[in-house]
Amino acid sequence: MIIQGGMGIAVSNWVLANAVAKNGELGVISGTSLNSVVVRRLQDGDPGGHMQRALAHFPDQAVADEILKTYFIPEGRKPETPYKRSPMFMMKSSLALLRLTVVANFIEVWLAKEGHSGKVGINLLEKIQLPNL
Repeated sequence: MIIQGGMGIAVSNWVLANAVAKNGELGVISGTSLNSVVVRRLQDGDPGGHMQRALAHFPDQAVADEILKTYFIPEGRKPETPYKRSPMFMMKSSLALLRLTVVANFIEVWLAKEGHSGKVGINLLEKIQLPNL
């Protein structure tokens, strides 16, 4: 068996893990900073509509809608406009951040598993403790 290992933030993403898993191997996504990755993808207009497609399958649509309302820019952020950032993790992180983190991980895994029954893993960087719920 071939295991495509985690290669870092948005490098071992859902696209790569999906392709590997479709070929009968283990695709692994990087779970590091997915909250920041997803909010940037949404602010860039969600090219291809992938984030929105996965969000439509999230079990709590009220939470999904709140994240879209907070971060999604349909026409995409202008290059000179800074990204709206995800809240920072703390010992007592906000409920909004915890929800965003769960949703972002759901999105990445859902997209990695879309269209096949292969195996997908997620690499949660152990040295970054606070986001690991």
